[in-house]
Amino acid sequence: MEKEISQAVIGRLPRYFRYLGELKDNGVQRISSQELSSLMKVTASQIRQDLNNFGGFGQQGYGYNVEYLYHEIGNILGLNVEHHLIIIGAGNLGQALANYLNFEKRGFLFKGIFDCNPALYGKKVRNLTVQPMEAVEGFILENQVDIAVLTIPKDSAVEVADMLVRNGIKAIWNFAHVDLNAPQGIQVENVHLSDSLMKLSYNLAKYSDASQKG
Repeated sequence: MEKEISQAVIGRLPRYFRYLGELKDNGVQRISSQELSSLMKVTASQIRQDLNNFGGFGQQGYGYNVEYLYHEIGNILGLNVEHHLIIIGAGNLGQALANYLNFEKRGFLFKGIFDCNPALYGKKVRNLTVQPMEAVEGFILENQVDIAVLTIPKDSAVEVADMLVRNGIKAIWNFAHVDLNAPQGIQVENVHLSDSLMKLSYNLAKYSDASQKG
C-alpha cells in the first residue's frame, strides 16, 4: 500500500524545488540539511523528515547532491510530464497568468483562453487568441487539455467546473472566490489571493502593535 504523504509536506516541496534550482544555477553541487535549513528557515530535522518520505536522497557525511535532488523533487511534483492548460476568464488575472513565461519552463503549456464576453473574442494574449466559451468542449478533446485555470466570477464557477469535468479535465486551478468541491479523482487547488493579503495585513498589524508597545 502506498504511503500517504501529508499535504503539509507536499506544500513544502515546491519551495525545496525553487531553492535547489537557484543553488544549481549558482553552481552549488552539494549541500547539507543544515546549510539548506539556514537558507530556507526550516529546521534541518524537518527537511530530513520531509525528504525521508520519498526515500531520503542524502548520504551521511556528504549531504545532498543538489542537481540530483532538484530533478528527483521535480519528478515527485510531476514536472517530468508536460501539462496542457486552458484559462477560463480572459480578464486581467487570466491575461497576467497567460503572459507569465515561467510556467512554460516548468512544463505547463497554455493552449487556449476563453471568455463569455464577445468584446474580448479575437484578442491576442501573447500567443493565444481569446475564444468563446462555446468552443471549450471541442478544444479540450483536440488539445489533450488536463488542467483548467478558472479566473471567473464565483457565480458561474461551479457550473463551469462541472462542465470542464464532464469534458475530461482532471485538475482545476481555481482563482474564483469560492471553494470548489470536485468529484473523486479530480484535483482542485483553490487559490484565494485576498486570504494571503489579509494574512499579511494581520502580521503587519501585529508587528506594528508590538513596536508601539516596545
